[in-house]
Amino acid sequence: MFRSFAVRPSARGAWVSLVLAASGIWLAACSDEPVVPLIEEIEDTSGLAIDQELQLQLSLMGIDGRIEERFTAMLGREIDQALAETGRLLFFDPILSITQDNSCSGCHGPNVSFNDSKSISIGIQNNGVVGPGRDGPFNLRRAPTIINAAFYPNLMWDGRFAAESLDGFDNSQGFRLPQPEGYSLSDLDHLLMAQAFTPVTDKIEMAGFDFKGDNDAIRSEIASRVDQVSEYRTRFAESFPEVAAGGPVRYEHIARAIAEFEFTLIRADAPLDQYARGDTAAMTPPEKRGALLFFRDPAACFECHITLGYANQMFSDFESHAIGVPQIAPSETNAVFDGPGYDEDFGRERSTGDTGDRYKFRSTPLRNVAYQPTFMHNGAFVCLDNSIRHHLEMRESLESFSGEHLEYRLRAKRGPDEDMIQLAHELARIPRGRLTLDQFEDLVAFVEISLSDPDAHPDALRYLIPASVPSGLPVHDFDYDAPPRECR
Repeated sequence: MFRSFAVRPSARGAWVSLVLAASGIWLAACSDEPVVPLIEEIEDTSGLAIDQELQLQLSLMGIDGRIEERFTAMLGREIDQALAETGRLLFFDPILSITQDNSCSGCHGPNVSFNDSKSISIGIQNNGVVGPGRDGPFNLRRAPTIINAAFYPNLMWDGRFAAESLDGFDNSQGFRLPQPEGYSLSDLDHLLMAQAFTPVTDKIEMAGFDFKGDNDAIRSEIASRVDQVSEYRTRFAESFPEVAAGGPVRYEHIARAIAEFEFTLIRADAPLDQYARGDTAAMTPPEKRGALLFFRDPAACFECHITLGYANQMFSDFESHAIGVPQIAPSETNAVFDGPGYDEDFGRERSTGDTGDRYKFRSTPLRNVAYQPTFMHNGAFVCLDNSIRHHLEMRESLESFSGEHLEYRLRAKRGPDEDMIQLAHELARIPRGRLTLDQFEDLVAFVEISLSDPDAHPDALRYLIPASVPSGLPVHDFDYDAPPRECR
């Protein structure tokens, strides 16, 4: 069985540096040390044609364009299509919500490439719409996409669901979840199976505030409801002998089905992958120039958005960093925000209790990022270019941020900036305004186009929405007619 290379977290940065040093280049590996440029200037390298130069760079970065085709080898088996279909129906079925007014698809809609349709999620008490018109009390953060999440070594904005092996396919060192689950779900085969145990227990996402009982009681109630639906029983009996023998549907069966559906959402065949496989026409000259900027100084995006080893070519180091994202707090929320003004999100500190983790959030995996409707953990930016610009000029971005592009309920409070700036990652505090306008546009073109798999576009995912679900509960209204934002 193929397993992606895994190292212990303590060895992560050293391993990346060792690999790159062996290739004749150095990377600061997104530590808190000042960035060391990979190569001083693009013009001062080998003098090779841009295709030769870029192909060499991709080889050094471990990008071969074949991560998607390796998925089943990493899984160790073929996808169980019958179970995946059961998981698809459950994903869209509000039966998994104690309040029966939300589903997994409420915060991960196919009409937004399985991202969140809002800057900050709206869970329970929603109006059944997935899109700009979704209404209800806001949560704390934006739900990230589940496309390609099977490749991730950890999940969520604070990385609180993690495979200790740095490999979501490998449970040998345990899957770490927040308490009370802890490591209790480490016998499951994949990190996504363990993670599927938790959203249904979250009060503001799917459980509500009225049910009396702990997480196990919530999951037992949901499993009982699913077990009473004859079509679900028939479907689970096809995949699990114990159900076929008359046993009840357990929540573990449900979690496995949802994860199996997520296994079908691998979309990692973008123009960059085709280029890496030898099709030099798959990327335009601006995209190629942008790629070299991405991997090198002065942009040096690769400092945190890595592709080697445990990153599985997903363009993230899956570490948490503070980069001074503008703090916004909604006027209507069922979450408790941080700080004296209740207008801040302390990030990973909320999970670890370590003040050194304040304002830190996991680096976003950049594949298909252009299909997101908003950017950053709180959707503070609605345009990709502004999000990229913030990475290059944090202070200037904060000073010019007005929030006027956000819906009015997200403009209620603006959290303070100075503490974030002081605690920001060293790379974020260094202005990188040396990019010309043409260079910046090349960089945006690379991220926006070269990393986008057309099969991850919302239009290519519409077919996954079921006309109805076995419970008979209403499927959400997925808004495919929202007008595109003007960002250029």
